[in-house]
Amino acid sequence: MAKLYFKYGAMGSSKSAQALITKFNYEELGMSVWLIKPSVDTRDGAGVIRSRIGLSCAAQVITPEQNVAEEYRKVGRHDVIIADEAQFFVPEQIDQLRDLVDEEDLPVLCFGLRTDFLTHFFPGAQRLMELADSLTEIKTVCACGRKATVNARIDGQGRIITHGDQVFLGGNDSYQAMCHKCWKEKIKAQQEAE
Repeated sequence: MAKLYFKYGAMGSSKSAQALITKFNYEELGMSVWLIKPSVDTRDGAGVIRSRIGLSCAAQVITPEQNVAEEYRKVGRHDVIIADEAQFFVPEQIDQLRDLVDEEDLPVLCFGLRTDFLTHFFPGAQRLMELADSLTEIKTVCACGRKATVNARIDGQGRIITHGDQVFLGGNDSYQAMCHKCWKEKIKAQQEAE
């Protein structure tokens, strides 16, 4: 019986690497994988999923207006769907992925962030938390050694940014994974220094 999986973690937890490794594992067994990503994620190129450790693969780009189930039926039957940066899908697209699990008996593995730089759910991630059969946290650590849960957005001087648009694409130069305690303490220290 197929399931909808959401594998989430903070920035730097190797979500994209795990998505690409999972794709390789399915294909090594002779299975067909439909690898997708939302169009919002242009950081590494429109149709590419790339991990920090250098793994990369072409993926089909899905725009917010597209119906994922209809797109799947256009590309033909696959054994599994793997979606990277799933937090950027609109909630309706998560519902469509859920429908593919239920109607096609098709496993769907979604990898992505749970929350933004202010610790608020991304709409796609919230819908995945509501609908997924399996939720798995991909853990990473804060510089202090505790589990990192916050995607702290930082400026060029390493200061934490506490306002702005929910979506701002960037890597290690723009984000740092932190535990909640360090995040709050650094914001407080910045405010006291002003």
